[in-house]
Amino acid sequence: MIDFHYECEFSLPNGEQYADWLTEVVASENSSCGPLEYIFCDDEYLLKINQEYLAHDTYTDIITFQYSEGSSISGDIFISVERVRENAKEYGVDFDQELLRVMAHGVLHLLGYKDKSDREAALMREKENEKIKLFHVEH
Repeated sequence: MIDFHYECEFSLPNGEQYADWLTEVVASENSSCGPLEYIFCDDEYLLKINQEYLAHDTYTDIITFQYSEGSSISGDIFISVERVRENAKEYGVDFDQELLRVMAHGVLHLLGYKDKSDREAALMREKENEKIKLFHVEH
């Protein structure tokens, strides 16, 4: 079960479409979805979480807390919509594309992918791009 919560002035245009995509992303890695909570927030909200739980005093686009047990993944994924907008501008991509990348990034962390070393980060980026291609816009 994938739920979306909003702690800022933002909402996904079609949450069910995103939930279906994320379920497909997880299945494409031979895993299954337990409860997943996506919490969309602003920079200050995520900064407080970063300070309180991770002792980091920096802005970030995403923080993932894993609660997985057994073969299914589960967790809370916090995303700063402000950071996603800024990163989209910085990287020259549209907001929707960057949002998909960050949403996939959180799930990939829950699936065991890391991004601390250059090699891990390169694989993470490759996987993000692969998973974004699974998203289909319905008209």
